[in-house]
Amino acid sequence: MGIRKKNNKNPPVLSHEFVIQNHADIVSCVAMVFLLGLMFEITSKVAVLFITVQYNVTIPANGGPEETAVNYFHYGLKDVATVFFYMLVAIIMHAIIQEYVLDKINRKMHFSKTKHSKFNESGQLSAFYLFSCLWGASILVSENLLSNPVSLWDGYPHTLMPFQMKFYYICQLGYWLHAIPELYFQKAKKEDIPRQLVYISLYLVQIAGAYILNLNRLGLVLLVLHYFVELIFHVSRLIYFSNEDRQTGFTVWAVLFVLGRLLTLSLSVLTVGFGLAGAEKQGLNLAEGSFNVLFVRVTVLAAICTTQAFMMWKFINFQLRRWREHAQTQTLKKKPSSSKSKSKKEPKLHVNLPHKHEKCIYRKRNGYF
Repeated sequence: MGIRKKNNKNPPVLSHEFVIQNHADIVSCVAMVFLLGLMFEITSKVAVLFITVQYNVTIPANGGPEETAVNYFHYGLKDVATVFFYMLVAIIMHAIIQEYVLDKINRKMHFSKTKHSKFNESGQLSAFYLFSCLWGASILVSENLLSNPVSLWDGYPHTLMPFQMKFYYICQLGYWLHAIPELYFQKAKKEDIPRQLVYISLYLVQIAGAYILNLNRLGLVLLVLHYFVELIFHVSRLIYFSNEDRQTGFTVWAVLFVLGRLLTLSLSVLTVGFGLAGAEKQGLNLAEGSFNVLFVRVTVLAAICTTQAFMMWKFINFQLRRWREHAQTQTLKKKPSSSKSKSKKEPKLHVNLPHKHEKCIYRKRNGYF
């Protein structure tokens, strides 16, 4: 009997259950292979492609000496290897947050299966959105993109990026790519997989589009704006799971969601529809990284507007569902109160019984005990 119990706890090596249970350790070992590659001269050139940010360009600051030189970066095919490595890092971080934070809270709260999966999803995304918002906001401040909105389109194409901005995009692509294998690792329900894949694909396509088309400044502003609104939603959902009476966060999120959509559309039309349309550099030039042609501008605006319309449609459906559930709960609360009032109005029967023993028999028959 002892041997059978051991087999149940330890699934066969390389089976589905074994990979799911130990995926964080397996991925950590793969990541360690790349890190160990830096220690040897033969493999260091390959390992560097995966770990460090590529395509460095050194430009002297204001024509000064080399000591005041500034490093900028552009994109290329080697970035695929870097994105892959940081996808592995995202899988490891996902497992750490799940095991050491979310699982411990789940054991204390005793959630149902549906609440358990939603709590895990909101917990993971809250951590990611908070980190991305703070990091993205620091880049916006350091690059003066908020104080000077004209810089969103001025000087296009923005082929050269500072280190923080390029690394930010690499990590964003790595994170949303990691979400695809996580569907397998987290044993996602079959009915939830199509929704999750649409959700992930929208992020990947739009982040990669902003990165490849050299619209990295506009993409960064829109990402920080969107992540902030999503952070409010997932934090509100976490609070709601702890106490279902606390629903104020959803009201705040609803207002910010609509404002976020309006700001996204306004900034996109202003930058792509007016700023790039009136820019000095026009035409398609792959060598210079310029994609400032009418077809690309219309495609970018169509993609952004379609995504915002899709999100508004989902938002309206979500709000309608919430109102229906609220109406149902209100009607259920009214029913017991009305039945109690009816029972109070009914006349009480007074029966005079001579002995205590007979009173007990009467109460048992009428269901008091």
